[in-house]
Amino acid sequence: MPAKAKAHAAGRLRVKQVRSGIGRPSTHRRTLEAIGLRHHQDVVVVTDTPSIRGMLYQVRHLVEVTPAREG
Repeated sequence: MPAKAKAHAAGRLRVKQVRSGIGRPSTHRRTLEAIGLRHHQDVVVVTDTPSIRGMLYQVRHLVEVTPAREG
């Protein structure tokens, strides 16, 4: 399967930052930025890949993850 097809088949995740990065280790703050979250209560839609899953696992106490609605 080509890389583009894998990414498309992988699906998408809606990620909402529910807790602030203030007072957290710099690795957590940088991970939030890498995911695309800049502010508290910010929402982004990301492709569901193993690397994104790893980042979400690292900051699982700061974010809320739900499947993105298609359409």
